[in-house]
Amino acid sequence: MRDSTNLSTAHFDAYARSVYNHAFRLTGNWAQAQDVVSLTFLDAWRLRGRVNEEGGSLRPWLLGIATNVTRNTRRAARRHAAAVARLPRDEVEHDFADEIAGRLDDSAQLALVRTALSRLRRADREVLALCVWAGLDYAAAAEALGVPVGTVRSRLSRARTKLAKHMEPLSERGQMRGDRTAAVRPVEEGNR
Repeated sequence: MRDSTNLSTAHFDAYARSVYNHAFRLTGNWAQAQDVVSLTFLDAWRLRGRVNEEGGSLRPWLLGIATNVTRNTRRAARRHAAAVARLPRDEVEHDFADEIAGRLDDSAQLALVRTALSRLRRADREVLALCVWAGLDYAAAAEALGVPVGTVRSRLSRARTKLAKHMEPLSERGQMRGDRTAAVRPVEEGNR
């Protein structure tokens, strides 16, 4: 099977898995092993004139090429990493515009939350504070407030529902109740 003039897909099919497994054992990385297989068979094609026609299997020769390819790719990767490390680091100017915009958004969101919380009943706010912010379970919150567990559950559910409703941006709420007048009257075209 060691015909130097006829290195073909049959050879690839016969030895690719063996070369791939060897490359993976050397690199420990599936993607790098695939690259090594490709480069190995490329080198094998380029060096096909050196193959002894009376020899046996091509496997040892291909594994030797794979070992050298792995060594060369590691060396190239080390050189590349060293070259990149020698490059001067660009000093990045901190753009504080995004930070300020975020703070403004946070302030607006906090104002919305404060407004929504102020619309809740005191009892609902207390349950919300104990269960959500303090992390108490229903029984502990009920004990702290001196109410039954079912009351805590219903107050918390009501508080969450009302809070979600009040947290919607105005654009998502649609038309407000009692606001039935049109903002703009239709224009009538005609001869004047």
